[in-house]
Amino acid sequence: MIAALTMLLVFQLAGEVIARGFALPIPGPVIGMALLFLALMLRGGPGENLRQTAGQLLQHLSLLFVPAGTGIVLYGDRIAAEWLPLLVSLFVSTFLAIAVTALALKALTRGRKPTVENRQ
Repeated sequence: MIAALTMLLVFQLAGEVIARGFALPIPGPVIGMALLFLALMLRGGPGENLRQTAGQLLQHLSLLFVPAGTGIVLYGDRIAAEWLPLLVSLFVSTFLAIAVTALALKALTRGRKPTVENRQ
């Protein structure tokens, strides 16, 4: 587990170094995740140790929302003052996400003939 956590943190650190070193507008952890994905593709997938560690992290994913909840409490006054733009952006972004997903699904399934399993 320690080796897998170390590997995850090394890739995150590499992403941070690249993002800051080249002044990229992409967050370092996103770059690190892309590097990890490429490394795992070259290796042929994650090992059992990394699978177990990722499973453990996913079981406790809700803990990662604690900082966001703290930020809401800390900036409650500002959120109360700017509730309308926040609400509008929330609804617009949700609608756009659903629309883009629907369009992507439609584009990906266009031209596919239904198989026996799909015809029910």
